[in-house]
Amino acid sequence: MSMPNPGFQWSRTATVDQAVFDEGLRRHMLRVYNYMALGLVLTGVVAFIVGTTPALYVPIFSTPLKWVVMFAPLAFVLFFSFRMQSMSGAGAQTMFWAFCAVMGLSMASIFLVFTGTSIARTFFIAATMFGATSLYGYTTKRDLSQFGSFLIMGLIGVVIASLVNIFLGSTMLQFIVSVVGILVFVGLTAWDTQSIKEQYADYFDAESQQKLAVFGAFSLYLNFINIFQLLLNFTGERE
Repeated sequence: MSMPNPGFQWSRTATVDQAVFDEGLRRHMLRVYNYMALGLVLTGVVAFIVGTTPALYVPIFSTPLKWVVMFAPLAFVLFFSFRMQSMSGAGAQTMFWAFCAVMGLSMASIFLVFTGTSIARTFFIAATMFGATSLYGYTTKRDLSQFGSFLIMGLIGVVIASLVNIFLGSTMLQFIVSVVGILVFVGLTAWDTQSIKEQYADYFDAESQQKLAVFGAFSLYLNFINIFQLLLNFTGERE
């Protein structure tokens, strides 16, 4: 879900070169956040349309098709992880939009479970948490890569526990997963943001820059979506 940190060291001797680099980095990060924001909009629109239209959600969530919809985003994540290096910039962008649409289809069920007001409230809470953490990851001088192994282990644990709890339906396990998951994805947000920033120096051609922006947006998008979904377990008001 997150891209590896190459640990690239960047140096400049001329002030003008540093200024050009900083401006390029600013545009790159803006592109990453724009991709992510548009992806969230696409996900929200698809989720709202499907979740509020009986003709669409009944055939999906009242039949075994719900399992396909539920696990489809995971298939996209695995595909991205294994094919990211061989994909073109345009191909990566197309897959990203397709993934966001499929995620919206998967998340349509929240409109059947929670009130619209609580969904909106949780979204703004998640956005605040994400924004503050991502800003920290971008501005801090501390090397966050030292926490990478711990965060990945936590992520694996959260994913496994979530899959198991689909069949167990344990309230206590869901509570533990939600608390640990929020901490893990908040940490990943800071780590991924710093990683995206540092990797920028390692890519110069336009094609590589576009791919880096898409994969960076993909990583941050996943962190935000997971923070939002886990927060719903605490702040969401059920219909």
